Amino acid sequence: MTDHNERKAIYTKNAPEPIGIYSQAVKVGETVYLSGSIGVIPQTGEMREDILTQIHQVFTNLEQVAKTCGATLQDCVKFTVYLLDLNHFPLINEVMQEYLSPPFPARTTVEVSRLPKGALVEVDAILVLNTKLAT
Repeated sequence: MTDHNERKAIYTKNAPEPIGIYSQAVKVGETVYLSGSIGVIPQTGEMREDILTQIHQVFTNLEQVAKTCGATLQDCVKFTVYLLDLNHFPLINEVMQEYLSPPFPARTTVEVSRLPKGALVEVDAILVLNTKLAT
């Protein structure tokens, strides 16, 4: 019998190394909780300065973690977006449309005073495996 509440840490070298005491993601049953990702390039550990490049890198990083679980960003049911400047809200919409298609996941977007490593944006997500979202 499988314990559906068993926690499993998810890791991929194709996403940035955690910079604290946390996993890139944690799987519990069919739900995967993706930790917040900033625009760090995994291969170099660097982060570009412009917001659009950081947003794209964030979603690329999240996509790599989802892929490690056998999923895609389309399997996400909830995103939380943290922005240093809420004026960048339209850019989040623009980039998300490149990675997602309807039905879009739920989302919360908040402006914050500071993010790790001086990032301009951070995004975390919740995804559900083996579930087809109704259109």
